[in-house]
Amino acid sequence: MFSAPVAAAGSSLASLGQAAKQHTCHAPPCSRHSLRGQPRQMRPAPFGRSRHACGRGKMQVVCADFPRPDFYNTDGFQDAEALSKELMTAPRPERPLRVVIAGAGLAGLSTAKYLSDAGHIPIVLEARNLLGGKVAAWKDKDGDWIETGLHIFFGAYPNMMNVFRELGIEDRLQWKEHSMIFAMPDSPGEFSRFDFPDLPAPLNGVVAILRNNQMLTWEEKIKFAIGLLPAIIGGQDYVESQDHLTVKEWMEKQGVPRRVNDEVFIAMAKALNFCDPDELSMVCVLIALNRFLQERHGSKMAFLDGAPPERLCTPLVEAFQAKGGELHYNARIKQILVGEDGGASGFQLVDGRVIEADLYVSAAPVDILKKLVPDPWKQNEYFTKLEKLKGLPVINIHIWFDKKLTTVDHLLFSRSDLLSVYADMSTTCKEYKDDKKSMLELVFAPADKWIGRSDDDIIAATMQELERLFPTEIKADQSLAKIEKFAVVKTPMSVYRTVPGCEAARPSQRSPYPRFYMAGDYTKQKYLASMEGAILSGKLCAQAIVQDYNTKPAPAAPKQDKVPELATA
Repeated sequence: MFSAPVAAAGSSLASLGQAAKQHTCHAPPCSRHSLRGQPRQMRPAPFGRSRHACGRGKMQVVCADFPRPDFYNTDGFQDAEALSKELMTAPRPERPLRVVIAGAGLAGLSTAKYLSDAGHIPIVLEARNLLGGKVAAWKDKDGDWIETGLHIFFGAYPNMMNVFRELGIEDRLQWKEHSMIFAMPDSPGEFSRFDFPDLPAPLNGVVAILRNNQMLTWEEKIKFAIGLLPAIIGGQDYVESQDHLTVKEWMEKQGVPRRVNDEVFIAMAKALNFCDPDELSMVCVLIALNRFLQERHGSKMAFLDGAPPERLCTPLVEAFQAKGGELHYNARIKQILVGEDGGASGFQLVDGRVIEADLYVSAAPVDILKKLVPDPWKQNEYFTKLEKLKGLPVINIHIWFDKKLTTVDHLLFSRSDLLSVYADMSTTCKEYKDDKKSMLELVFAPADKWIGRSDDDIIAATMQELERLFPTEIKADQSLAKIEKFAVVKTPMSVYRTVPGCEAARPSQRSPYPRFYMAGDYTKQKYLASMEGAILSGKLCAQAIVQDYNTKPAPAAPKQDKVPELATA
């Protein structure tokens, strides 16, 4: 439906591409990435907490970081803290077990961290030369970070918040005003906001919804609230029972007006799972809403003060390396080897080397794991049901402009057909701070029809959308703000597409086969396929191993007592 605008804007992008110097950088093999535009000089800019108003229309957003929420006394955080303490204080094993973990994303690093806390020796094998998995990032030739996604940390992420506290890096989260801000499609350049007052949940959420009169009428608000009552009362059990319905079907069943879908849920669905509400399982939205409505600070958002590999992943690695753990790059798994008893007996790498240990953990994305499952295991329901879980494509875009745009210090829901959420990272993030020029990071979703399109097509379509969002500052033909350079990162298979019926397909961390465990945001835990879900899955994987081995006689030591000739981080 966007072929005409793309063609119109494409000519200006083509002209820019011909004149621009081509930039290259080392992109991760699982993502496709390009970088084009005029080179620019890096300018160090100190981060200041200036309190100037910024916004458009009726908006007023203060551009400053806000105090860290007091979520330490919430049930969620205390549960997360209790699980950490259980692992840290678990009986020490008779012999520290060597546990090989495939994947250095958040799930693999979390598994390694908590296994080392419990007295074991994690050995993390990463297929690439990058940390982070779905939160990976790398620098271009100018020294600018290119990220695989726009990552937001919510107050409703108790296990993630607990990790930051355990690592002593809480000050790396930049908390923003407790608001949700939406673009207004019918009023270009204006935004509508839901401001959460400092009141107990769910009252703060109710007040935020009631005070917003731009997006929903009073009748729609009341019907929406009535529709949500079962989720508020029934909690997690009710949430998981709705997995047979799409968002659209659930709203029709609950009598929620269609305009609530058009005004709110399309944007929310694309932000949560990069797809539209007519295919998204309602369980995905209800999990988020349940956390937001039950926890005072659940919907409060923070940006990391820099790139995730440096500011979050590296401290996790340092934590388990300090206790004897290891991290090896460029160690791609070819197959899982099976022993005489039917259990895992080794990981064979693509170069033929075999890695042996006491136990084995797959912390790879579900689509990769499905390719690694050994033939003798493939007919087991534990693995056959994984066919329901399929990664969906997502495109992350960075655009550096030659001037500072009038943006806000927050995440913004675009409510456009092509863009999910975006942020001006030159305003929201310390490391990317620039008072003179903007760098927008945008999530292009749904991306099914665009993942195979050229980068010029994608940027042209994005500029059309940005012209609507910034009508006085951006034109698709670049007659106003001009693109200095851009980066397009394509991930063909990101988080699994949360369609109805997926909850039953999510596997536990303990497999039915000896010595083999799994971690990953797709495995069974009470959160979404998210950073929080990845961290929690790693803790649950470590817990399963501790329960199975810490109080029992250690198995016979593997013949191989070290990883052979691998690059060590």
